[in-house]
Amino acid sequence: MKKLISILIPAYNEEEVLGMLFERLDKLAASNDMYDFEFFFVNDGSRDKTYEIIRDYAKTDKRVAYINLSRNFGKETAMLAGFDHVRGDAMVIIDADLQDPPELIPKMIKYWEEGYDDVFAKRRSRAGESWLKKKTSQWYYKILQNSTRIPIQIDTGDFRLLDRRCIEALKQFRESERYTKGMFSWIGYHKKEILYNRDPRAAGETKWNYAKLINLAIDGITSFTTAPLRTSTYVGALVSIVAFIYILYLLVRPLFGVSTGAGYSSIMAAVLFLGGVQLLSIGVIGEYIGRIFNETKRRPPYFIEEYHESHRKDKK
Repeated sequence: MKKLISILIPAYNEEEVLGMLFERLDKLAASNDMYDFEFFFVNDGSRDKTYEIIRDYAKTDKRVAYINLSRNFGKETAMLAGFDHVRGDAMVIIDADLQDPPELIPKMIKYWEEGYDDVFAKRRSRAGESWLKKKTSQWYYKILQNSTRIPIQIDTGDFRLLDRRCIEALKQFRESERYTKGMFSWIGYHKKEILYNRDPRAAGETKWNYAKLINLAIDGITSFTTAPLRTSTYVGALVSIVAFIYILYLLVRPLFGVSTGAGYSSIMAAVLFLGGVQLLSIGVIGEYIGRIFNETKRRPPYFIEEYHESHRKDKK
C-alpha cells in the first residue's frame, strides 16, 4: 500500500482561488504517483461559495475530504480540526491563497523520507507584502525569540510537512488560546528547514489585517512566555528605587539650603508616569488572567456541521 500524504487546507472565503488551487494540487498528485494524496479542506465558516465549491469537487474527486465547521472559529482552531481528522502518514499544511507553492511539497516529502519529522518552509522573500508588515514581523520574531527558551523559527509560517507522530503530539494541545507556530517548536522532533520565495496571493484579499496580526502576536507571546510579567516586576522595582532615591533627595536638599518650590510640574510628571506604569502592568496581568479564565471554561474548541471523508484508490 502506498503511503498517504494529507494536504491540510484551512479555507475562509476563498472562492476566487479554489479553482487554481485544485488544478495545481491535481498536477502535484499526478506527478507523484508513488504516493496517495488526501486533499483535506476545513471550511472555517465561509460566507461566500467556498463550501459549495469544495463539496462539488468532493463529489467527483475521491481524494477530497472536508470539514464544514459550524461557524468561523479562526485559522488556529480550523487547523486543530484538521489535525484531529487527517488520515495521512504525513501531513502538509498549506494556505488556500497559493502564496505557498504546492510544487515545493515533493521536496518536503523527500526530506521526510530521509527521516525528518518536521520539514518547514522558511521565506526567503515575501512578495506582495508592505515594508511595514515585513519589518514589524521581524521585530516580533526577535522579541519572541528573546523572551522564551523555545527556539522559534523566524520568517516561518504554517507551510510545512509533519510526520504522523508530530500530528499525534499536536492533537494533545487543546487550549482555546492557540498559537500553533509556537507549538511546532515546542514539540521538538527532527526538523529540517528549506528556503523558498513566497508569492503574492493568487486571487482574493488577505484575511489578516493589522488588528488580527496584533492579536496573534499577543497570543504568541502570552502563550509561550511569562516574560511580560517578569518585565513588569523589573520595571516596578526600578521605578520604586528611583522614586525612593528622589524622596531622599527631596528630604536632604533643604539641609544644604536648597529651597523646595511648589513643584507642580514635577509632581504631575511623577504621578502620570507612575500611573502609566501601573496601568501597563495591570494590563499585562489582565491578559494572562483572561487566558486563565478562557481555559478554565473547558469548552470544546470547535463544532462540525458536516464531515466528508476521502477514499483511497485501494479502498472499496
